[in-house]
Amino acid sequence: MHGLPRRALPRRAERGDRMAQMLLGYGEPGSQYEVFDALRAEGPLVRSEVGATTADHAVCREILRDQRFGTVQTADFGFPGPLLRLLELLDPQLPNPVEPPSMLVSEPPAHTAYRHPIAKTFTPRSIEQLTDRARTVTASLLDAMAEAPAPDLVRDFAARLPVTMIGRLLGLPEKDDDYMLEWGEAAAPLLDPGLSWPVYRRSQVALTGLREYLTAHFARVRADPDADADHPFALLASSGELSDRELIANAALLIGAGFETTVNLIGNGIALLLAHPDQLAILRERPELWPNAVEEVLRFSSPIQRTARVAREDVEVAGVRIGRGTMVSLQLAGANRDPKVFDRPNEFDVTRPDAKKNVSFGYGIHACIGAALARMEGAVALSGLFERYPAVALSDGARHRGLSTLYGYAALPARLR
Repeated sequence: MHGLPRRALPRRAERGDRMAQMLLGYGEPGSQYEVFDALRAEGPLVRSEVGATTADHAVCREILRDQRFGTVQTADFGFPGPLLRLLELLDPQLPNPVEPPSMLVSEPPAHTAYRHPIAKTFTPRSIEQLTDRARTVTASLLDAMAEAPAPDLVRDFAARLPVTMIGRLLGLPEKDDDYMLEWGEAAAPLLDPGLSWPVYRRSQVALTGLREYLTAHFARVRADPDADADHPFALLASSGELSDRELIANAALLIGAGFETTVNLIGNGIALLLAHPDQLAILRERPELWPNAVEEVLRFSSPIQRTARVAREDVEVAGVRIGRGTMVSLQLAGANRDPKVFDRPNEFDVTRPDAKKNVSFGYGIHACIGAALARMEGAVALSGLFERYPAVALSDGARHRGLSTLYGYAALPARLR
């Protein structure tokens, strides 16, 4: 799954294959936007040896909501039949977010069966009730950082808030938050193709550990359901609506997606606002703009750079014929800077009236189920940080994560002053 693309993609990228270049990443952080501009100049949808790719906002939305396109499955990589059968036989059935029965890559009716009961956790009313908890956690984290000799705004803040929130939603004990963070760091590269063996092996060990951890957790829940009656996943575990594998796979997805993307959102927002003090000044004068500022962070520095779909039948999109089985890589970060949709797309503007048109959380039936929670956490975290520490500044040593699908910072050392 990773070794073959690792060998093939660089060769195709050297020959100028656009999709191969996109899948391999973009080099220095920020350099991807020039690549997206060049891609759009070639057309709304560009064919390649590997498949097709687009950075066009309208095309991304069209494909994401078109039921003739499906999520990427193992069989879509074009492996020979005997190899596919071998992969099935050797499947360790780990809770990999990019493999079924994760709802991320499942299709109806299975996708509906997984998503419907979980969606109850993320209704507008539920998010409103969670806002006070987010404020309390944020205040506690900000106070704790005052005692840190060398605070890191990712390690000590941006990562802590979302992992605490999603951990309590799942009914996991607070003492295990560090484990959740370690697991997320190890599993995050799985969204990228062509991993090296050490990185892949580390992710598999992490997934094995998480499966054992969640299996034991849900067994305890079923043994004493009244003890966790206020946790939505405890109710779901006790109801029997999902099998053990389905429950664990989708809980693992929510753990990863529930804080990995939000960590990037908060970290990217901190860096952007400190780099644009004029925009931070606007927010201090007009705090009602914080939710819109979060949308602009999502648009300008998308925490998820891309996703992919496969044509399940012959289809025509933007005048381009796409054959059945063709994989299409959707550059969400590029769509978020499409000049046909966003005026001055390369300017960071917290007052932008159409910032919410970003597609950072996807679109259609697979749109991120926790998008409202992430947006709320982003607004609470960013406003709380700059209110508590108005003179905060970054120290030397800011470091990007080095992933091509998840885009954000691994470290943001700071002076709180």
